[in-house]
Amino acid sequence: MNKTKQDIRKDQILDAALTVLVQNGYERSRMDDVVQESQLSKGALYWYYKSKKEMYLDLINFWVLRYSVTLNHIVEEDASPSQQLKDLFQYFIDQNESDPQPFVALTEFWSMAQKDPDFKKKLQKVYTHFLELIDKIINRGIQSGEFKQVNSRITALSIMVNIESINWFTIFEAHGVTVKEYMETITDFILSGLLKKH
Repeated sequence: MNKTKQDIRKDQILDAALTVLVQNGYERSRMDDVVQESQLSKGALYWYYKSKKEMYLDLINFWVLRYSVTLNHIVEEDASPSQQLKDLFQYFIDQNESDPQPFVALTEFWSMAQKDPDFKKKLQKVYTHFLELIDKIINRGIQSGEFKQVNSRITALSIMVNIESINWFTIFEAHGVTVKEYMETITDFILSGLLKKH
């Protein structure tokens, strides 16, 4: 599907907004910074977004859409549930290694969600969708007999929390542990707890 000129311009703005958010944080980000980063006019920016808040709420949609295609594909593919979980973890390892910016931005969104109900509502929707995807994999594994009989919701939640912990690597000193090493170890722990012993 070909993107229209408007779509391309909007993507340009939101890419710039992500960069500014990572560099300055939400509170210190200004629309003028996004204008400068996007190399568009102030009029073009305000044609799409009337306020900084509106722009950053849309950035969450932009960020989610970018990842949803791959995540949905992982869940719908014909691979075994255990392979789907491995693919899910690997996807986030690859994303972190290729572009850690969205993970840094997410910590800013967490912060905003504590202060602003609109950001909280938006993030809750995002995480609910992600939780449902993982839950679907777990249930498929239980039904096929590959996984033990576990509470799929609690299991999905614990997996989501472990994937989300990548964000802590963007905030704190990792003490010699890489995201890849951490995620691969966690994947092994989770699968050894889920898989039926044959």
